[in-house]
Amino acid sequence: MTLPKGFGTGGGASSSDVSKMIGRRVEDYFGIITGIFIASWVGTWAGVAVAVTYYPWAYPPASAHFALTVLTIIESIGYLLCVKVTTEGTAKEKTYNGAIAGIITAIAIATILTDSFFFGG
Repeated sequence: MTLPKGFGTGGGASSSDVSKMIGRRVEDYFGIITGIFIASWVGTWAGVAVAVTYYPWAYPPASAHFALTVLTIIESIGYLLCVKVTTEGTAKEKTYNGAIAGIITAIAIATILTDSFFFGG
């Protein structure tokens, strides 16, 4: 592999050289992935809330319960897979398990409370 000037010693590339050329390693993206997951759930919640509040004849509460619950499940599975794939085979793999469980549990509780009290439960 030909490296740019200043990288590698003796013609070989080490993993740290490749990391410097590429940028941050993906296992460091746990915070970014988590933020995007939470933002996507908030966006889903806001969309359902607007639909129920301003268009109740087109989007009854039963549809809101179903939509928010199903979309939360889909987003949670996507989040779990993203974090598991990015941390696969690293030392951080077991470190994030509790955080992943806590975040998904918090979103699930927020979904249940929203379905129970906000969308006409």
